[in-house]
This record gives sequence, structure tokens and C-alpha cells, in this order.
Amino acid sequence: MTTRRELMKLAALGGGAVYISGLAGRAAGATAKAAGPAYDDFYFVQLSDTHWGFSGPPNPDSKNTLRKAITTVNALEKPPEFIVFTGDLTHTTDDPAERRRRMTEFRDIAAGLKVKQVRFMPGEHDASLDRGAAYKELFGDTFYSFDHKGVHFVAVDNVSDPGARIGDEQLAWIKADLAKRPKDSPIVVLTHRPLFDLVPKWDWATRDGAQALDILMQYPKVTVFYGHIHQEHHHMTGHIAHHSAKSLIFPLPAPGSQPDRTPLPWDAAQPNRGLGFREVEAEPVVAQYSIQEFGVTRA
Repeated sequence: MTTRRELMKLAALGGGAVYISGLAGRAAGATAKAAGPAYDDFYFVQLSDTHWGFSGPPNPDSKNTLRKAITTVNALEKPPEFIVFTGDLTHTTDDPAERRRRMTEFRDIAAGLKVKQVRFMPGEHDASLDRGAAYKELFGDTFYSFDHKGVHFVAVDNVSDPGARIGDEQLAWIKADLAKRPKDSPIVVLTHRPLFDLVPKWDWATRDGAQALDILMQYPKVTVFYGHIHQEHHHMTGHIAHHSAKSLIFPLPAPGSQPDRTPLPWDAAQPNRGLGFREVEAEPVVAQYSIQEFGVTRA
């Protein structure tokens, strides 16, 4: 895992660092690691909302931010066992050819990550205008599951449907996929939009997310990691903990804090303010997840 010295260095260079620790079904914030048994089963890195192709005042350095983030992740003392991008790999465009060009450029840049296993998921910017057609051509399935050292991961697509729905077919697939697992299996759900109603008027919700949560509620060890809202946020649905990731392009306002979800103004004195990625360390035996939030270092 990243050392405390690295954590403090990242904070000093302009990126916030927050540590969250808790058993499945409990979320607690802290500024230092909570007391408890040491473990090092595995950890992964979540990156989200890179919006490759974006250009505008909220991030005048948009052509370099993704590369800086990759440099930061590659510099971690201990590399993660895998990396997952939870959507909005590229910024939306009405031009199908431009959409594919941006996805190809993003894929080529992401290939610079020094980790063998990198997984991708679409966001609505990648998939809603063509129901994921271009994404599938370059990255494969929009939803899938996999296992890693005792933890079952389920990647849910709640963006290819322009109405922000998961859909009956995929809901049935989720139910069937989880039915193959023991009830007490540690489960991590990866999604782009929140599955709960955070701010529906801002499109910070999934219209049939409640149906997915009804399925997940049958399992006692479930944690959800998502993107979309461009900030750190934590929420509980019963025993299910939801954790959102910061963006790698620009931060958005706190949920419902203003009429519109316009990006926060860029600050030349703190160009990486509000941007970041996270490490998630897993102890599958007791379904414990420790989360560290990091900022992107300045070049």
C-alpha cells in the first residue's frame, strides 16, 4: 500500500487526501488509519470521469490532466493489482467519427498505466447517444462480472440507455449472476451513475436503481463504487455503502447546493483542486474495505 509519507506528499502538492475505513454495512470517516488488524490481501485503484476531449474554462489544462494522473498512479510505491475506470472516459460528441477518435486516443493514453489488468466501463458521455455501440467496438461489454481473491465484482451499465435505466434484461442478468454466489460473499458493484436517488433533477440517479438495490439487499456484504458526480460522497442504503469517486477533469458542486450542476470554477493557484483518484484495499475474509482518496500531483 501507499505509505503515509506518500499520502502527505500528495496532499502537499495540491490534492486532498481522505481516508475512509469500515466493514461492509458501516462507513466511517477518519484522517488516519483506524486501529485494527494489519492486512494486505489486495488493493485496486478507481479512476473516473476523465472526459477525454473536453475543452473549456473549467480545466484549461485538460489535455494534460489524464496523463498527470497516470504518472501519479504509476509512481505508487506498490502497484495495484488492477485499475478500473468507472465511466465518462471521453467527453460527449454528436459526431460518431469524433467519438471513436476520442475513445481511441483515451485507450492509447490509458495503455501507459503500468498495471497488467485495466478494466473499463462507459459513462453516459461515452454511450448514451449510440447505446454503447462505439464503446463496445473499442472496449467490449458494457456490463460484466469477475472475481478477484474472494471478492465478486459486478460492473453495471446504467448509461447506455438514454433514459438512465439499467433495463429488465440486465437486471435479470444481475440477479442470475449473484444467485451463483454464496449469500455471504463479499460483493463490489461498480457503476457510473449512483443507484440511489441523489439529485434526480441533475441526472444523479438511476431510474430503476431501486430494483437493482432490491436484488443487492439480499446479500449482507455489498459495497458500491461509482463516479458521475465528480466528487467524493458517501451514502448508505440499509447495509449497502455507496462511495463516489472524484473526477479527473473538473469538480462539480455539492449535491443540490445550487440550481444547476455547473462545474466549479478553475483556480489557477490550485489547478488540481477537487481532482483525484482512490485506492481501495480489500480484506475479503471479513469484507472490509479501506479507501484512500488522492489528488493528482502537479507537473
